[in-house]
Amino acid sequence: MALSGPAEKLALTLAEGGLQRMTARVLAALLFTDQETMTAGEIADTLAISSGSVSTAIKSLATVGLIERVPAPGSRREHFRLREGAWATLMSGQNAMIGSLREAAEEGITVAGAGSLAGARLAEMRDFYDYLWRELPALIDRWRDDKGDQ
Repeated sequence: MALSGPAEKLALTLAEGGLQRMTARVLAALLFTDQETMTAGEIADTLAISSGSVSTAIKSLATVGLIERVPAPGSRREHFRLREGAWATLMSGQNAMIGSLREAAEEGITVAGAGSLAGARLAEMRDFYDYLWRELPALIDRWRDDKGDQ
């Protein structure tokens, strides 16, 4: 079974957004499957890709918290699924990157000088990431609260 048109479109969109192409395709396969879980072999068969590509993608997706390994009684193979709350987990993990970008901008201002043109551009960058740093956790918490009410 190959990915559907919408699944391939999602994978392409994710790849354009910075995800490795095969990682995006593996994520799309896990999102669009009607199965509760998939093995690496099932993913490889679905996408007609090598087991090595699947393994690399699974490591990447598990590291950022989007997927998880799950026990499958009676099976000797590892099974994977999209983690519950994966998107909020992913965005929560982005706080480290936001903090790093904010700090890099602050260091750049120190080097370039606050009154310089570069300093002004870097100050806007710092202020934007500072805003995200403060607001993103509360936004994610509100989303989780709203989701719990449904």
